[in-house]
Amino acid sequence: MFTWLKYFADWLIFSAFGISAQSHLGEALNFFVLDTIKIAILLFIITTVMGMVNSYFPVEKVRNFLSRNKMYGLEYVFASSFGVVTPFCSCSSVPLFIGFVKGGIPLGITFTYLITAPLVNEVAIAIFAGAFGFKVTAIYVITGIVLGITGGFVLGKLKLEKYLSTWVQNIITNAQTEEALEIEKRSLTQRFPNILKEAFTIVKGVGIYIIIGIGIGAAMHGFLPTSFFEHYINKGQWYAVPLAVIMGVPMYSNAAGVIPVVQVLVAKGVPLGTAIAFMMGVVGLSLPEAMLLKKVMNMKLIAIYFSTIAFLMILSGYLFNIIL
Repeated sequence: MFTWLKYFADWLIFSAFGISAQSHLGEALNFFVLDTIKIAILLFIITTVMGMVNSYFPVEKVRNFLSRNKMYGLEYVFASSFGVVTPFCSCSSVPLFIGFVKGGIPLGITFTYLITAPLVNEVAIAIFAGAFGFKVTAIYVITGIVLGITGGFVLGKLKLEKYLSTWVQNIITNAQTEEALEIEKRSLTQRFPNILKEAFTIVKGVGIYIIIGIGIGAAMHGFLPTSFFEHYINKGQWYAVPLAVIMGVPMYSNAAGVIPVVQVLVAKGVPLGTAIAFMMGVVGLSLPEAMLLKKVMNMKLIAIYFSTIAFLMILSGYLFNIIL
């Protein structure tokens, strides 16, 4: 879907601006252009689709269906499974998060998707299998899914909706207070201009956070060498796993970009569980993601979310080291 965008970013930075593809600056700027435009497009498309869905399916019905106790937690399994089949990085999954919240999906279920999507997807599975074999891949996939379900369930039980930003709460209120009778009488063609206008408004509102967040990620991606991390986590101390997760957060990348780095770390003696914990920190939590989430959550909710997921990632790293 975004192949053309990669060609555009390569042309703009390497040809039009004449910056070397092998330079740190060229790599960082190319990453910035590619991801900024990609996430803006994703946000616009997803918000538009959610607007179309919301116009036909009342928010209350979707929310009530997913909130029923009789589902016995299957709603978290569905959200995690959806995360597996969508190959998004942590920042790319944020637009869907906004769409879910806007559509009235319970916050815990939305968090399950947000956690699982960057950790486990078909791209990550294919590359991981080629690098470490099917046994390790199967353990990683199961761990990632369980981590997403557990994290979403725990966060859902904490009743954190009050910590969503005023901007998001206004979007939810507006979506719920539309005049249903008037909407039902209008065709999709009549509704579509308003849907596009609302999608554009949301993209505009999040735009500055996209630029700042991806800018931080691009700087880390282009200028922070792998050896910086290898020096600190290539040890057997008890704190190596939590340190790996913490140090992975600034190095923003998707699974396809970080798995080769994990291969290098393991080849140089870093325990596999520690290296995977580092990978989870890179793809599942990131400073750019925090910047994007700042538009939809307050700092307390971001801190709770990051702390909960980091704790589960650390447990997963220790578990991997014990099993493998």
